[in-house]
Amino acid sequence: MDLAFLSPLYEHPGSWASAYVGLSRHDEDLRTRRRPAAEAVARRLRERGADEATCRAVHDAAAALERGSEPYGRALFAHDGEVVLQVSLTRAPPWGLVRWGTLPHVTPLLDLAGEDPVSLVAYIDRAGAEFELRSAVLREEAGQVRVGRQWPMHRARASDWSERRFRLEAEDTWEHNAREVAEALAGCQAETGADLLILCGGERECRSVRERLPGHLRDRAVRAAHGVGSRLLPREVEEVRARHVRERILAEVDRYRSARTPGEERRAAAVEGVPSLIEAARGHRLAELLILPDGPDTRREVWIGEDPARLAERRTELSDLGERHAWPARADDALVRAAVVTDAPVLSLAPVREETGREVPAGGMVALLRRR
Repeated sequence: MDLAFLSPLYEHPGSWASAYVGLSRHDEDLRTRRRPAAEAVARRLRERGADEATCRAVHDAAAALERGSEPYGRALFAHDGEVVLQVSLTRAPPWGLVRWGTLPHVTPLLDLAGEDPVSLVAYIDRAGAEFELRSAVLREEAGQVRVGRQWPMHRARASDWSERRFRLEAEDTWEHNAREVAEALAGCQAETGADLLILCGGERECRSVRERLPGHLRDRAVRAAHGVGSRLLPREVEEVRARHVRERILAEVDRYRSARTPGEERRAAAVEGVPSLIEAARGHRLAELLILPDGPDTRREVWIGEDPARLAERRTELSDLGERHAWPARADDALVRAAVVTDAPVLSLAPVREETGREVPAGGMVALLRRR
C-alpha cells in the first residue's frame, strides 16, 4: 500500500488523536447511533489525555459523517484542535479504536483501508462490451464499446462447404471484434488506472479478449466464474478482488523469505525484529515494510526524534545520535513514519495468517531492504 497520502500527518510534531469511526448502513437506528458514537469517541480521547480543542474537532467530524455516503466509516487524524486528515474505510473498524499518542496510529489502515484495488469489469458478448468500475466503496458505469462487424456472428453446425465458409467467416468476425473490445478495454484501463480487469462472459469470448490485451495487462485480467449474461454480484467481485490482493501479498512474502538468505556479498536483503528494523530505518534502507497490525512487536515502545530516521530502542541512544528531543512511540507507528517519508510501501501480513501452511514472522514486522 502506497501511504504517501499520510505525509501531512508527519509535518507537525506533537500529540495526535486517531479515531476509527465505523458506520453500518444496515442499522435501522443509524441516525440515533452516530451521535452517541461521536460523543463516545470524544470521551475516550479525553480519558487518554487529549486536549479539549482536539476532542471537539474529532467529535464534530464524527458527527458530520451522518450526512456522508461512506458505507463503512472513516479514520480521523487530528492535531492541535484540527482534523488534519480523513480517510474513507473499506471495511468496518472494531468498536472503540481510538488512540492518543506521539504519532498518528495508522497501522489499522492497512486492513481497514488498504489494498482496495479498483476493478474494471467488462461484460463481454459477441457485439461488444460494457465496462463498470468497482471497488469496496465504488460502483459506476465506465462506458461501452459496440464493435463494427456484427455479421455473421454465430457458427453453423452443418459441414457442407457453404456452411463451413459461413463458420469461418463467423470466427473471423469475432476475432476482429475481440480485438476491438481488447483495445477499448486497454484504453479504459489507462484512463481510469484500474488495478484489476475482471472479464465476465462466455469462456471463449473472454479468452479471446484477454489474449489480445497488451502484455502488461494480461496478467491483471481474470475471468469471473459466474455472471455470464448478467451483472456480477458484489460478493463475486469482492472474491476476485480479495484473491488478487492475497496473491500479491503472498508473492511479496515469498520474496521476503528468499531475500533473508545472504547473497554473494554475504548480506541479507531482508530483516525482521525491532532492533534490525530500526537500524534499517536509520539508514534509509526500508524498501518495503510488512506488518501484522496486531503482531506483538507492533506495540513495543521505541523512542523517536523530530527526524523520522531518528528512532531507537532506548532514549539514551537518541542523545548519542545528536537528537535534543525524544518521545516514546509505538514501534509500528514509528516505522511506518520512516517508511512513508522514504516512499517505501507498507503491506499487511493479515492475509498470510489466513493461509494454511504459511507462518507469519513471530514479531509481526519484517522489511525488504534497498541496496546500499
